[in-house]
Amino acid sequence: MGLRWYHFALWIAFIGVMFALPEYVSKGTLRTLIFANFLAVFAISWDVLSGRTGYISFGHPFLIGIGAYTSAILTKRFDFPLEASIPIAVLVTMVGGLVVLLPALRIRGSYFALVTLAYMELMYQLVQVIRPDLTGGTRGMSGLPTLTRGAENGFYMSTCLMLAVALSTWLLMRTRLGTALSAIGMNEDAVSGSGLSVTRLKMVAFLFSAMLAGLGGAMYVHYLGSIAPRALFDINFVFTIIVAALIGGAGTTIGPIIGAFFLTFLLEYLRPWLPGAERYLIYGGVALVLYMIQPKGIFELVRQSLSKLRRAT
Repeated sequence: MGLRWYHFALWIAFIGVMFALPEYVSKGTLRTLIFANFLAVFAISWDVLSGRTGYISFGHPFLIGIGAYTSAILTKRFDFPLEASIPIAVLVTMVGGLVVLLPALRIRGSYFALVTLAYMELMYQLVQVIRPDLTGGTRGMSGLPTLTRGAENGFYMSTCLMLAVALSTWLLMRTRLGTALSAIGMNEDAVSGSGLSVTRLKMVAFLFSAMLAGLGGAMYVHYLGSIAPRALFDINFVFTIIVAALIGGAGTTIGPIIGAFFLTFLLEYLRPWLPGAERYLIYGGVALVLYMIQPKGIFELVRQSLSKLRRAT
């Protein structure tokens, strides 16, 4: 019980710090924090499936793209209100993603990773050639309705989204379902031998992951006010999501948040010296070093440091 209240106290402290930041940082920093919040949402949604069950997905933007394009098309082409388009986008992401990826849940390892990567590439090609009058083709769409204006409002909006996603995931993973999902990543055969349906558990993890990805994608595109297939389905975007979860601490909830903030600020501060894709080479090297030092990520490094400090005192 004490440990549970300790965790709740940490969450409350984290929330308090986040909502106090606009009083102490510049608008430029707030905009960077907005992108860190969205990356945290995407990293958490990836981690629900891949970090917990061990089924590594290289096609997560496929799910993000379904949510983003569904909401963008509904609002831009059919004049749907945002309040209706975003829930529809989430539902379409869950249903569409499940129909397409359900066969992939029956395979393991590198085959699953390759199948998900193929779906992302297929989505990238389809949005350019099928009904470009709806999707905007290679140019995408601009002039989309936005959820809010201004750096401070955008920060509060993205922070509320990130915290809602993080807390709901944390609470889910503390249930028996969350324990079963983590057990799949440790030993899938043992879970299957215990009488549980591994396929059904993976389907639940995928649906929850798709829900979070669709929600994040829909809100992200309406924060930007535009959507472009080249940016959304870029391989660097995939690796940024995965690396954020891994170096922060896969299989945890706070880990992907730490990794997302670390990577976003690292890439932003490298921009003046390396404005091009070279930045990704640097962050890849940093991520590799961190992973070699502690495979369980920054979260585990912090936890071990705090544990040593408590023992020392």
